[in-house]
Amino acid sequence: MTTVAPEPPATLPPPSSPPPPVVYGDEKRMTVVEHLEELRRVLIVSLIAWAATTIAAFAFNNQILRILEHPLLSVLGKGNHLSSVPIVTSPTEPLTIPLKVSAAVGLIGALPIVLWQIWTFISPGLRPVERKFAGPFIASSLALFGVGGTFAYFVMPIGLNWLAGFLGGNATFLPDLNAYLSFFTLLIVIFGLTFELPVVIVLLGVLGLVSSRRLRQWRKGIWVGIIFAAFVVTPGADPFTPTALLIPLILLFEASVLVLDKVLKR
Repeated sequence: MTTVAPEPPATLPPPSSPPPPVVYGDEKRMTVVEHLEELRRVLIVSLIAWAATTIAAFAFNNQILRILEHPLLSVLGKGNHLSSVPIVTSPTEPLTIPLKVSAAVGLIGALPIVLWQIWTFISPGLRPVERKFAGPFIASSLALFGVGGTFAYFVMPIGLNWLAGFLGGNATFLPDLNAYLSFFTLLIVIFGLTFELPVVIVLLGVLGLVSSRRLRQWRKGIWVGIIFAAFVVTPGADPFTPTALLIPLILLFEASVLVLDKVLKR
């Protein structure tokens, strides 16, 4: 009698292993501790760069203050004002003002190094298409902010001259240096941020949220919004500063529509 050999027991397929993580470019997986170490390195390098540029700026604080005071000095030099230079009202301000100015200028000087450190930290986690657009967006943002701040610097004397002479002979114009620098900084930041309008519009277009055709349909409403925003966000009470802001903003809006239409085909 022949015996049939028993069939070997069916073997279960090996458990499926999870798919390997997607790695973009030269990205390598890092642990949480390694991420924290990398973040710590970025912070240390950025702070060292800021400290170095702040010290360098403090060494030239007189020249820097003279540049920052120029819009105000040009106004004081034209009118019949009691003082041809701004005043300080606190015994500590002759030291604190140069320190604050040096820190602000130092931060601007260290910005390329700081941004490069931030980029080295976040770029491994970006997809190739995100890396492609990130560089131009960052560069254009910095350039537009610089253009806006520079534009505000040259526009400021117009508004200051109107404000200084508005009361005529009923008051003496004695501008406080600390208050002027605060006003100066606020105006520079407002102009710099509002000049980011093309970056915002193009980004929305890349994401598919707006198109050049739709923006043209909304043109009148957007123009009204720009005019209203220019008069709301500018700190001065004069009519010249917001007017000087809204005109380039409208031009930047129209340029953004052209970029979406002719360059990005959106």
